[in-house]
Amino acid sequence: MSSSLSVYLLDPTAARALVGSGDDQLLEVIRDRFADDLASSDDWFSSEIEKGAPTAYEALRAVVHGGPYDAEKQYSFQYGYAYKRLCSLTGSFLDNSSFSPFRGDWLEVVDEGLRALRITAVSVAELGYYDGLPKGLPTYDLPRCGEWTHEECVEALEQFEATKRDGHAPPLEPAVVDAVMDVIGWLRHAQARPGFGVVGFVS
Repeated sequence: MSSSLSVYLLDPTAARALVGSGDDQLLEVIRDRFADDLASSDDWFSSEIEKGAPTAYEALRAVVHGGPYDAEKQYSFQYGYAYKRLCSLTGSFLDNSSFSPFRGDWLEVVDEGLRALRITAVSVAELGYYDGLPKGLPTYDLPRCGEWTHEECVEALEQFEATKRDGHAPPLEPAVVDAVMDVIGWLRHAQARPGFGVVGFVS
């Protein structure tokens, strides 16, 4: 079974602040802009919705209003996907061609490549951890979420530049090199936007 890592450039603090904001205008924008996506999601999860899962829009409304999160645990995945939609609306999608799809421990393999280049300030695998969603937001299994702050992105890029200055070039598999360069691209985007970082979702 394969997975996908979706990555967004945004202000992580501002993204978390959308949870519980009560912004009904934002909800209307999402309803308009994501109408097809919401309908497609409801069709995909139709059997779960019949059993008690919230619809995609119901989950969005709950997240924006900070609850109630009254779905049974196994159906709370909808709240995680609702937060992902908020990030996709307010952030910029970053190239994930080396991470969609991926199998097995690929994220950890890329982290090994980053560490070989002495980049330790960020971890791709951490974007797929279970505890990266805003505090109090329930979810179940997928999506998993993680974030890198602006400061972490800047530090990681400085580590990469130091590696280049030192002429440190460890042998890496071509696919790992491609993935690492994708990550460097994300870091450069974040560096250019004060306060912006990276939020990633594995699903």
